[in-house]
Amino acid sequence: MSYRNPRALLTPAMHGVIERMARAGQVPLHALTPQQARATYEVNAGVLDLAPMKLQRMENFTLPTRDGFDLPVRLVAPSDEPLPVLVYLHGGGFTIGSIATHDVLCRHLSQLAHCAVLSVGYRLAPEHRFPVAFEDAWDALTWVAKHRPEKGLDTTRMAVGGDSAGGTLAAACALQARDTGLDLKLQLLIYPGCGAHQDTPSHTTFGHGFVLEAAHIDYFFDQYIPNQQDREDWRFAPLLADDVAGVAPAWLGLAECDPLVDEGLQYADKLRAAGVAVDLDIYRGVTHGFITMGRAIPEARQAHMDAARALKHAFARSPG
Repeated sequence: MSYRNPRALLTPAMHGVIERMARAGQVPLHALTPQQARATYEVNAGVLDLAPMKLQRMENFTLPTRDGFDLPVRLVAPSDEPLPVLVYLHGGGFTIGSIATHDVLCRHLSQLAHCAVLSVGYRLAPEHRFPVAFEDAWDALTWVAKHRPEKGLDTTRMAVGGDSAGGTLAAACALQARDTGLDLKLQLLIYPGCGAHQDTPSHTTFGHGFVLEAAHIDYFFDQYIPNQQDREDWRFAPLLADDVAGVAPAWLGLAECDPLVDEGLQYADKLRAAGVAVDLDIYRGVTHGFITMGRAIPEARQAHMDAARALKHAFARSPG
């Protein structure tokens, strides 16, 4: 997508949020160390978010990874019955973000879709570079698949999802699931990164002044995957996967005013061309990150409901 005056696309509420961010005058994340950026993001993450849902079930525990790391996860559910489960991977450019920063979103999806949600605290860059985040995500997904009975979860219905970098990880996990025969009912992709080199028109159109700056993307990717050749790997850039036929059905929720919107649309097209069922919602006039701004941005609340509808629909299909 390209536009003559992209700022005119913003909704009044989204424009107001961007103006308030500018007036706050905070040092941009890309000018901080990764540790400082994480701390800043943790403090600010809930400012515009909805109040957390109180759910009947909440459990923090760890899962073993292939290298012996104890991976922190949080399981939330609206009841103790054997519910289907969404394994959720938070956003943050593989560098920031946590279970805590996305707890409200996971709780809302759990309540609205009447499913369990397992949020994964995968390891972050630069301490843990590509492909550690993917490996942690995959190890979590396969652990849940094997241990659903002991956690009181439905043994036949599972999905994977995430936002931004977490959406990238979820898309990559869906490809790996297809290759290993792991049955997923849905891949829930909220403005995922899908391309290798940030070279679509939307990266230029929305690369400055729309929350997620081009400088942020460069910063995050330099922390996570500094080797340019590695960026051709489908585990980082699902658009470059040779074949996406047979992957789980997808729901994509994209922000119109987002550097990543074009590659999200390209991935939706790639999936559809391969015969994969795709449900696509584009939220007009909002930016990357809007999903956790539900107190200020009505489209965030709508996206919660749309994502929950997609999960309900996917989980309602016959097991198999």
